Amino acid sequence: MSQYAACPVINAGDGGHHHPTQTLTDLLTIRHYKGSFNGLTVGVCGDLMFGRTIHSLVTCLSRYAGVRFLFISPAELKMPAYVKQELDKKGIPYLETDDLELAMPKLSILYMSRVQRERFISEEEYLRLKDFFILTKLKMALAKSDMIVMHPLPRVNEIAVEVDDDPRAVYFEQVRLGMFVRMALILKLLGLDKFGA
Repeated sequence: MSQYAACPVINAGDGGHHHPTQTLTDLLTIRHYKGSFNGLTVGVCGDLMFGRTIHSLVTCLSRYAGVRFLFISPAELKMPAYVKQELDKKGIPYLETDDLELAMPKLSILYMSRVQRERFISEEEYLRLKDFFILTKLKMALAKSDMIVMHPLPRVNEIAVEVDDDPRAVYFEQVRLGMFVRMALILKLLGLDKFGA
């Protein structure tokens, strides 16, 4: 599209592959709470097959030293081969599991995602998988005291409302930071960043 448009184009997501503006938001959130991108153990949980925010984040974080991934999903929604092949080429370690509780104590970051109804042909299959993982206070008790929970929102049932009060739940601040990231991107594309606007 950018080859034919007469104005700047912002990629706000291309189907099930990538979501660059969300990744900028996620990076700012991680930098804010963790101080660095190096040496993190990042768990991504939920719909890894179609989760474009997850594909973008994994691709981006794989550029940093010492990053490891845990891919937490039901078998039907596993991380696509093309993402894993890129990690294999770079020698980035990752494990695949369907056991969220087992993964929790190992994580620096847990990135939750919803199972999206629009990705399924069968309503029955969606209903079977949509509540496969639900993050609760009991599961949060298994995590490190400095782990953070992120989510691109909106959520459905994958994070219980009781988790919202946990100081490690940073997804509402993540959304606030996303507003600033997108404002800055628009100013940059309009050339207004050069004038201190």
